[in-house]
Amino acid sequence: MHLVPTKTDRVAHLSLKLLAAVNVLLFLSFLIVALLAAGRAHAEMVSCSGADMVAALQKSDPATYAKIEKEAAAVPNGKGRLWRLEKPGEKPSWLFGTMHMTDPRVVTLPEAAQKAFDGANTVIIETTDVLDQGKMMGALAREPDLMMFTDGTTLTSLLPPEDAKILESGLDARGIPAASVAKMKPWMLSAMVSLPACEMARKSAGAPVLDVKLAEQAKASGKGLEGLETATDQLRAMASLPMQQHIKGLVETLKLGDKINDVSETMIVLYQRGDIGMIWPLFRATLPDVAGDEEGYSAFEEAIVNKRNTVMAERALPILAKGNVFMAVGALHLPGAEGLVEDFRKAGYTVTAAN
Repeated sequence: MHLVPTKTDRVAHLSLKLLAAVNVLLFLSFLIVALLAAGRAHAEMVSCSGADMVAALQKSDPATYAKIEKEAAAVPNGKGRLWRLEKPGEKPSWLFGTMHMTDPRVVTLPEAAQKAFDGANTVIIETTDVLDQGKMMGALAREPDLMMFTDGTTLTSLLPPEDAKILESGLDARGIPAASVAKMKPWMLSAMVSLPACEMARKSAGAPVLDVKLAEQAKASGKGLEGLETATDQLRAMASLPMQQHIKGLVETLKLGDKINDVSETMIVLYQRGDIGMIWPLFRATLPDVAGDEEGYSAFEEAIVNKRNTVMAERALPILAKGNVFMAVGALHLPGAEGLVEDFRKAGYTVTAAN
């Protein structure tokens, strides 16, 4: 398999955006478990079968891989998951990039990160709402339009007939009755269908994503636990993107079928290697016409990553000032000129890659 844009590969970028959204919005990882309640009988423990698209690309199209590698090398702070934060007068703290997944390779911390976590007094995650489901759902119920169409609109009413058929058959293949999600906003449903069956099955069985595992361990060991956003904040970020972009992404992801396994596997492999800066260049390499979707790509990155970076940095600074903090947020928040590593440098910290 390679990433030179074939007809099948040309829809991959939409799935990659959706998978990226799941991996930078902690609330969506909880949402998948809630959505699976409707299809729990269909969810079964299955083995993960995805292939590493990058490894295949290195063999099949080394020139394209070289371009991706060069672009990734130019991404500021694109290499590394664990970063040491130092400022005079404060005990050092740590910034760690996570994936909001249950894969054993993800939920097992690297040795250096585990040591930093064990020694920390305080742990920060994106949102602690996922630890109090009743409170969270109560808050979301006060803004029901973030999750559901509250007028006469349905998902299928926004689709041409051929796409409505794709939606129905794609949901049926996943054991989800179309009628049960007819009023659901597309980003809610996308949270489920953008992940492989093995990941959904683990979540359905109760396996925690890395961030939640860290939060639960922090509480159990008596560490302080802080969140930077609410579930409502995260859904508002998704809702800020154009509805048609969400609809198109959902339909194209369903078209992708089993290839989503390869997308997920590739994300995990890059994450394990600490090649966070390669993820976005990889996305762009799968586009059939980069210029044609550049506006949508930029809107996604600005709303789901950059704006939230600014808010998270501002809210984290008073907590970091206490020293000896372990901050764990989606890895896609770390690299780039507008990433958290640069945000903390601007705030006066010396930030050094540690893993």
